[in-house]
Amino acid sequence: MAGRLTTHVLDTAQGKPAAGVKIMLYRVTGNSHKKIAETVTNDEGRTDAPMLAGTGFTAGTYELVFCAGAYLRASGQAGDGTLFLDEIPIRFGVPDADAHYHVPLLISPFAYSTYRGRCPFP
Repeated sequence: MAGRLTTHVLDTAQGKPAAGVKIMLYRVTGNSHKKIAETVTNDEGRTDAPMLAGTGFTAGTYELVFCAGAYLRASGQAGDGTLFLDEIPIRFGVPDADAHYHVPLLISPFAYSTYRGRCPFP
């Protein structure tokens, strides 16, 4: 089975999935970042497909960048001024390209957390 990378975003302040969050995925090599995918979360706060899967998913270092600021403004949780949280980068390593890596983001206007989770969906 080929590995894959999935994610989802939950709005912990409102207690619901965060729909409409733009997410970019980068492959990181040394000081180089190469964008390899971009998507937006659906009404369930999930992506419609894995961020990366199959032969393109290789061992290495990746970075997900979540555009939380735009979501927080659109949801009425932030004003027009400087945001405490705007773009949230999460850099992580993939040692086993045959495994499933699920990297969710839990956000509020002043905090975020992540973990390596298990996604119940294939």
